[in-house]
Amino acid sequence: MIPIFCMIKNACFKTINILRDLINVKLITILVPAFNEEDVLHHLHKRLEQVLSSIHDYRFEILFVNDGSNDQTISIIKELREKDPSISFVDLSRNFGKETAMIAGLDHAQGDALIILDADLQDPPELIPEMIYYWEQGYDDVYAKRKSRSGETWFKKTTSHLFYRVLKQMSQVPIQEDTGDFRLLDRRCIEAIKQLRESQRYTKGMFSWVGFNKKEILFDRDPRVSGETKWNYGKLVDLAIEGVTSFTTAPLRFSSLIGMAVSMFAFIYMIWIISKTLIFGEPVAGYPSLMTAILFIGGIQLIVLGIIGEYLGRVFNETKRRPLYFVNEYNGDKSSIYPATAPHKNEYKVAKEMSLHEK
Repeated sequence: MIPIFCMIKNACFKTINILRDLINVKLITILVPAFNEEDVLHHLHKRLEQVLSSIHDYRFEILFVNDGSNDQTISIIKELREKDPSISFVDLSRNFGKETAMIAGLDHAQGDALIILDADLQDPPELIPEMIYYWEQGYDDVYAKRKSRSGETWFKKTTSHLFYRVLKQMSQVPIQEDTGDFRLLDRRCIEAIKQLRESQRYTKGMFSWVGFNKKEILFDRDPRVSGETKWNYGKLVDLAIEGVTSFTTAPLRFSSLIGMAVSMFAFIYMIWIISKTLIFGEPVAGYPSLMTAILFIGGIQLIVLGIIGEYLGRVFNETKRRPLYFVNEYNGDKSSIYPATAPHKNEYKVAKEMSLHEK
């Protein structure tokens, strides 16, 4: 009787120790935003399996965010999930854009840390062990900087360099050049970024704005494994405008300085013309000079109005305070369509109490 009791006791202790170890093992979420990536998902999963199977003492969650794809992306994700229980997915109700897909992933991530990885495999999963190593050394944001950018045109590389150079001069927040979204974020970084609920998002700048301990690692960026990039020059220009208007008001100040300079020039020119006419009796040039002045000043006014309009448009969009996204399905569950941005019950309660108090 006693030996049986001892065996049961030892088995219980072993089970408890195993459960304790599982509880203490850190969970890392791999966040993969995906839009029409049916051609690369199997390649991505295979590469991730090879990398993650070589990393011990951690648990992994592979979280796909389907950003309203109109191909077989969501079907392939569900198929992969049936074979791999570590896979989770968030299916958004429509295409909201990569920036919003990332915040949706952050809202649903369960891990102690999170790694953002593009589905096209231009960012190599083989860097994940190095990221985890530096995370364990105490860094909160381990970001990958590109040494080279295969598959990109000279024009794109040049304009990208100029954009970051201009943004660095205008913004008080240092935003890393040649750095994308490929990075590891500690849980406290995740929670900080989740509090930034801007509807027009420039996430690369937000990574810098929240601060914390950062570590840079270098890598050579590969070309896409398959398929075509979803980014065209129009979308890149929009993202650049978001970056400028999100983190600096320098264009507004520059507009004011241009206005002051033009006004000063016009005043000096007016004094010169009046003096020239009264003292020397020379006639004032007519139609050509007048039209040149009108077109020049009119062009400057339109540029300034456009800059003001960009900032005014941001204010308009932010004041609407719409949810950033809606979820069509989360791991097969369609019971709730609301994102984590929905106002908390306490906020409704406070608002109601304030309304009653005013009455």
